[in-house]
Amino acid sequence: MDKMEGSFAVEDMQNVQINIGAVVKEVEEWDQPMGPFPYPSIATLRNWDFKIMNRYKVFYSPICDRCTLCTYGPCDLTGNKRGACGIDQAAQQGRIVLIAVLMGCTAHAAHGRHLYHWCLDKFGDLPFKMGDEILVDAPLTRTIAGIKPKTLKDFGPVLSYVEEQVSQLLACTHTGQEGNYVDFESKALHAGMLDSLGKEVSDLIQIVAYDMPRGDEDAPLVECGMGTLDKNKAILITYGHNLAGSAEAMFYAEDNKLWDKVDIGGVCCTAIDNTRICEGIGHPDKEFNDKYRMVGTKAKIAGAIGWWRKMVRGDCMDCIMVDEQCVWTDAIVDAEKYKIPLIATNEKIMLGLPDRTNDPVDEIVDDLVNFRMPGVVVLDPVKAGEVGIKTAIAVKPKRAEIREADPFISEEEFKKYAESCTYCHSCQFVCPPHIKIGDVVRAAAEGNLEPLSSTYEICVGCRRCEQVCPQEIPILSLYAYANRDYIRNQKFKMRAGRGPIKDTEIRRVGAPLVLGTIPGVIAIIGCGNYPNGTKECYDIAREFVDRGFIVAATGCMAMDMSLYTDAEGKTIWEQFPGGFDGRNICNVGSCVANAHLHGAGIKVATIFAGRNERANYDDIADYILSKVGACGVAWGAYSQKAASIATGFNRLGVPAVVQSHSVMYRRAFLGRTDKKEDWEIIDARDGSKVYCEPAPEHMLYVAESVEECMLMMAKLCFRPSDNNSGRMIKLTHYCDISMKYFGCMPPDWPIYVRHASDLPLKWKEDMLKELESKYGWEIDWKRKAIVSGPIRKSDVSFDPTNIERKIRVKK
Repeated sequence: MDKMEGSFAVEDMQNVQINIGAVVKEVEEWDQPMGPFPYPSIATLRNWDFKIMNRYKVFYSPICDRCTLCTYGPCDLTGNKRGACGIDQAAQQGRIVLIAVLMGCTAHAAHGRHLYHWCLDKFGDLPFKMGDEILVDAPLTRTIAGIKPKTLKDFGPVLSYVEEQVSQLLACTHTGQEGNYVDFESKALHAGMLDSLGKEVSDLIQIVAYDMPRGDEDAPLVECGMGTLDKNKAILITYGHNLAGSAEAMFYAEDNKLWDKVDIGGVCCTAIDNTRICEGIGHPDKEFNDKYRMVGTKAKIAGAIGWWRKMVRGDCMDCIMVDEQCVWTDAIVDAEKYKIPLIATNEKIMLGLPDRTNDPVDEIVDDLVNFRMPGVVVLDPVKAGEVGIKTAIAVKPKRAEIREADPFISEEEFKKYAESCTYCHSCQFVCPPHIKIGDVVRAAAEGNLEPLSSTYEICVGCRRCEQVCPQEIPILSLYAYANRDYIRNQKFKMRAGRGPIKDTEIRRVGAPLVLGTIPGVIAIIGCGNYPNGTKECYDIAREFVDRGFIVAATGCMAMDMSLYTDAEGKTIWEQFPGGFDGRNICNVGSCVANAHLHGAGIKVATIFAGRNERANYDDIADYILSKVGACGVAWGAYSQKAASIATGFNRLGVPAVVQSHSVMYRRAFLGRTDKKEDWEIIDARDGSKVYCEPAPEHMLYVAESVEECMLMMAKLCFRPSDNNSGRMIKLTHYCDISMKYFGCMPPDWPIYVRHASDLPLKWKEDMLKELESKYGWEIDWKRKAIVSGPIRKSDVSFDPTNIERKIRVKK
């Protein structure tokens, strides 16, 4: 072919095949240089992981001493025994941890992948814009991948990276692969980091595609609770974590002016995301924006995951749409029993139902309304939304015809069941919250319903009691009967999910956080549905927001703490502002939105401290571990997603406290204060090593009670960088919580004292006396100064780091 020069049109060329490969370099629009670790592989950050585990020793509590993962087994791993493949007990526990974290990671990443495809199909490749107050707009993506997304399609390679790494990590769990527990834990930390990245991608995609709030400190208060659902209308419940189908149901109701006939209530994280739709800075598609602006305010929140079975027994729904994650796998059993048609809208949950995706809408609706089948699969979100609305409206009168007028059991049935109890205690042995169910039922038989009322919120609705009852007493139905007025009228308010933390907020709080004058960030994540978790997550939030901490919540925790009010009847969301600041409590959003809490830590490092976050993960994590007082808590059922979330926090340098049931995941990261060598930190000014106080002392800690949890969380917000004022504030809270709940000072308070100005003012005199008499410190009483005794002296210019390349000038 002759060489063609100059300009020419493609249509002038014939029989020519043009192959365009990947664009290897784009015009550089980012003022930060590429860091050392773009798209890190399994081994890239291994040295950082080992630094974490050298300080925070891996502690295992095996629930089983055998390995049954392959047909060589079962293998006994007690003592020093090894399995047929050569694996020992520690490595086996590390492998199980990795598998659990991968399960959580893939749930979030697959959620993001589904949204990525669906949103591109529905909206096209939208520009990625987070508004004028968020310029560091995808902090995890920048820090891990080293890219700056400009459109939704830019997240495709990020998801592909996560998926490739997950494949490599899962391969490590096969027989005859990894065999060392420390490397299994390093791989689990890598999976936790991937989980945080997958969550960020998921939420950023839906924020842009559905125009959700971008850091709205004044996000509206939304109605929550079963009593908010109008029983005079048909009620469609959307249940899970992926809003694609439920959003289409809302759009269908809006397009056809059906809100006077149907209420849409959400359960679990779909509930939160429904209420965020079209409440942001404005959708780039003007027609879409004009049509659906603020439609999210019409959705309602039925409740968190722990309330699901109570809702079913309370007859709070006419039709159910399930999508993915945290859906009880017997949802179809409950639905069929109570004649509630169920529509599965995602491939991850199909429940053995027929796939009707390609059938006409009216045929599907007719089959569901006439109960020819208990449920269907409809994988097209648009069709699923239409089927859900039409079925709910049409089936409501049908359901009324085939059941009693009152959906609850009758008074005669209630009395019959209560009196049939033989007081065998089988139910009490299996109850996770340890309710004395036999006593409760006996009191009901005697006409006293108060125990059924006072323990209703503690019950997590797991039905274990019903499964073991030899008399087949429907205990949850007894609860529903005794609390029927509460179920019908339950109403409370929660602040809608605000989205990411704004750069302007970070500029406001960066210095106080690093210096310690804002004592810390408390991140409350997960599900508060084990045991007493709902009230206790509220207690945790209230304790720390009252003390001037920044408190942030996501997912079911945000809903659960809304159940409780003050003397004026206000929920915690009505009592405190919603900013990212001291004495504020912010609902960041659904489960995937807690990636923005990781992002807040990264933003402190890059906006306040000027660190280069681009492909520089260990540098940012080192800064957070050494200087940003923060602690996460998963106070409830520790699902695989909670395991991956906590592990992701840990790799980023943020400690976490989990509830006692979490020991079932077999692992903690615990510091040893008696090991001086574990607490030697590099001074980046000159490379010298400084023996420091254990700050933070642990990386993953299992607390036995909510009181211990709060005490440990206060302690885990200490950082070596605290100035004297900040350390005094943190030590005041640590000691005060100990006095409040345990009646004594914490025994280790002296190790956090570097200077007399670190001491809490209210106890300063007594503390100085104790330091002198009990610990042998030398005190200058005239100046009320500490002459000798502390682990180290206070040094305001101390620049702690754990990474050798951060040393500026070596001695």
